[in-house]
Amino acid sequence: MDFLGPGTAPSGAPYWRELMKHQGTSPFNLNTTYAVYRSVKDYGAKGDGVTDDSTAFNLAISDGGRCGGGGNCQSSTTTGAVVYVPRGVYLLKKAITPYYMTQLLGDARDPPTLLADESFRDMAVIDADPYIPGGGGAQWFTNQNNFYRTVKNFIIDVRRVPASLSQGTGIHWQVAQATSLQNIKFYMSEDLDTAHQGIWMENGSGGFMSDLTFYGGKFGMWVGNQQFTVQNVTMKNCKTAVFGIWNWGWTFQGISINNCGVGFDLLTGGTTSATQSVGSETIIDAVVNDTPYFVRSSNTNNKHLSGSLVLINAQLNNVSVAVSAINQTKPLLAGTSGSMNIAAWGQGNVYKGSSPSFEYMQGDIEIPRISESLLDGDGRIFSKGRPQYEDYSLDQIVSAKDNGAKGDGKTDDTKALQTLLNESANRKIIFLDAGVYLITKTLLIPAGTRLTGEVWSTISATGSYFANQENPQVVVRVGEEGSQGVVEITDILFSTKGAAPGAILVEWNVRDPEGTPAGAGMWDTHFRCVPLSAGTELGPKECPPKKGNAKACTSVFLSLHITEKATAYLEQVVTHLSMSDVLSIDHTLDEDGVSQLEIYAGRGVLSQSLGPVWMLGTSEHHVIYQYRLVDAKNHYLGLVQTESPYHQPKPAVPYPFSLSEAFADPEYPDDLKSAWSFSVARSENIVVLGAGFYSFFKNYVNSCSHDKVACQSQITDIDGESSIQLFSVSTVGVQYPISVNQKGVALRKDNINGFAETVTAWTSS
Repeated sequence: MDFLGPGTAPSGAPYWRELMKHQGTSPFNLNTTYAVYRSVKDYGAKGDGVTDDSTAFNLAISDGGRCGGGGNCQSSTTTGAVVYVPRGVYLLKKAITPYYMTQLLGDARDPPTLLADESFRDMAVIDADPYIPGGGGAQWFTNQNNFYRTVKNFIIDVRRVPASLSQGTGIHWQVAQATSLQNIKFYMSEDLDTAHQGIWMENGSGGFMSDLTFYGGKFGMWVGNQQFTVQNVTMKNCKTAVFGIWNWGWTFQGISINNCGVGFDLLTGGTTSATQSVGSETIIDAVVNDTPYFVRSSNTNNKHLSGSLVLINAQLNNVSVAVSAINQTKPLLAGTSGSMNIAAWGQGNVYKGSSPSFEYMQGDIEIPRISESLLDGDGRIFSKGRPQYEDYSLDQIVSAKDNGAKGDGKTDDTKALQTLLNESANRKIIFLDAGVYLITKTLLIPAGTRLTGEVWSTISATGSYFANQENPQVVVRVGEEGSQGVVEITDILFSTKGAAPGAILVEWNVRDPEGTPAGAGMWDTHFRCVPLSAGTELGPKECPPKKGNAKACTSVFLSLHITEKATAYLEQVVTHLSMSDVLSIDHTLDEDGVSQLEIYAGRGVLSQSLGPVWMLGTSEHHVIYQYRLVDAKNHYLGLVQTESPYHQPKPAVPYPFSLSEAFADPEYPDDLKSAWSFSVARSENIVVLGAGFYSFFKNYVNSCSHDKVACQSQITDIDGESSIQLFSVSTVGVQYPISVNQKGVALRKDNINGFAETVTAWTSS
């Protein structure tokens, strides 16, 4: 029985995170007084709507020798910070510039307003990657490596900035993975000459954003990025809701467009790396009202691929043109002055089964067979925003550090954490204060647990218990086998300290309570299976590239195992390399921030669940596979993004691991020496709506992803027994983007779509 009940915070009370005893630490920061939590009011911010609070904000962000400011620091895991903003109206004459690994957090009960002054002339109110003045285009951070940052719970108002100035921009968000925007409202000018923008993004490799509302402006979102997932967004009175300049693949799930000039305005037609434009756009569960154009592209071709588009379950009301291109005299899909529903419409190459032939479509395509268990009452894909517990009072929260856990990166916290988890299930919300919590045995998170961290509080496995890949052991077990109940895990990192080749980071057994979809899930929680940060004992000295130091540098057997009876809602859950979450090779996030490493993580995500399972996240650089579905049912994935290990095929898969029949490892054809990105066997009702499966390197050399010589032969494999539908699958450096029974089906040369290749749709039958 769940004794926690609803939140009891009284009306007018501040958010409980403001009231907590702030004892989070960064154990490997040499400054022992370093403060993880800091409130802008402690640095002089007034929040009275009159005083310029810009300086106070940026002092709160930069204090403590943090990573940013345009100097030599590209990244750091030892200087994470929560910059808290209490309720109020904060006048800003200069941009807020978050440093690396910053969580900019507003009061979730009464979000504060960031009010741009009429004199504001910086790039954006929040600038996540500032351009360096006089730097010839140089910025603080490398856009593809600008990881670990969030902005939550704000109202951003730029209406005082003259309407004709584009400096009336809410957020400059040029970011990479493990980044998110949540619960933000943007207010912009609605004047005819408005140049205001909600989000401006010119580059990067993201990312996730959800629960955003845009009012007015020339552009709600002006965006270009390799890939992104956008969920639950509302646009009102924007000239253009979404203006896309380039991508390899974006997925929009649950977008409402109201009284705008254009819904999606896309620069398209680029079919080479040099002319890259919007490569793939997937729009799911859209509602468009009183908007002349739903989707308008700049250029399309009636005979061959020049930009992929997939529309699923779009409800249009008084929309004159559903799909059009400026270079075409007639609409590709007419609209209506009344109401219409687009069940499934696509532009691009469509494949079926094992046939290598395809049809180029600009019309209706096969409707995704999404299990009812994955849908809400309105027939849309179910979604559940990241829990923030804003209605709960302080006496409903318990702190790990108040209950015996140290989180100092050296004390064994297994017993303290297990005791706290056992006592708090169904009774309290556990706050895992910022820190690194070492565990030496399996930790059970029982059904009924609500666990939330602070700047990605880390649970790290260490010791001989996790050392044997022939006898792998679970680090964190979520629910006993067959258990049922609420489990909510947010803002946590699962990791290892030192080599742990027998570690299964998370085994997920718990099932949703009856009638509570997505009752068991993880949000903004990541797997740093190959830790590339301070205190991990897996750095450039121990694990340099091309040395093959497998004994010291083999990190994880398996990152996440979802078992047969479990259900799981995974949103912004990253198990990947570039930001140092589960990789086989990449770079350190500390020291110089750029040195490459050669570290081996075995397997990414293995799901044997009968569902429902929702996955919105990435899984990169594991040696054997990134995603493996075996005897699975009722899964939805979108957008998922992977990269193959940079060292492969030398040494070849599965080195330094052995293939395991007990863990249903896949087979490999003779011509494949690199990891599968997506491997499916004997599975049913699996739907992927947006994917990026990339192979950039061959033995650390990336020329194979830029020319006609592929980095690997195959990357996605579906067996002949499975029932699955893939939509908007973009690949890089792969000869056959789609394979059936380990034989290539779709050819790279037939699906060139800029730098990447895109298969618009492939269905198993």
